[in-house]
Amino acid sequence: MTLVLASTSQSRRAMLTAAGVPHEALASGVDEDPVKQALIARGAPHRDIADALAELKAVKVSLMIPPALVLGGDSVVALDDGRLLDKPESREQAAEHLRMLSGRTHDLWSAAVIAEQGRAVWRFVDRARLTMRPLSEVFIQGYLDAEWPAIAGCVGCYRMEGPGVQLFARVQGSHFTILGMPMLQILDYLRTRGEMTS
Repeated sequence: MTLVLASTSQSRRAMLTAAGVPHEALASGVDEDPVKQALIARGAPHRDIADALAELKAVKVSLMIPPALVLGGDSVVALDDGRLLDKPESREQAAEHLRMLSGRTHDLWSAAVIAEQGRAVWRFVDRARLTMRPLSEVFIQGYLDAEWPAIAGCVGCYRMEGPGVQLFARVQGSHFTILGMPMLQILDYLRTRGEMTS
């Protein structure tokens, strides 16, 4: 059975391709912001927000193609004061996010949910902790010259697989989680299901 990724995220697709997982990609079309804001207003933990958004995407696409295994993913970046960052809408907003992250530690939660027949059948949420080194304004602008608009779809304004690695002093957690999906756990589930050779 071909896995369907409920997203057209290039980093998530690249991870699946590199791991040798046959897949197709279909954008979920989910409007995440109202759901995210409602969860924040209810005081939902950051991990639960990532999990809920991943499930929403997986289930929506699964309802379109019930026989398929559909993988939904979501990542949430939480500052050390509890605030959540969204994807930057402009270069100026990206610069402001980098200034907020500069010299601080933040959490990145990545959730993966697999749905089948319109319901979630598996889930995993993982956390990474990242400490950004102090960034000068000159560095921020040079970084954005090189990386904008490629990082417009990145909630923390970084692609760890590219120049974004220069932003950090310390990283704790799975590289895959930082890229957007807990790949080892996904692969384990697919093997357990018999979708991949064990």
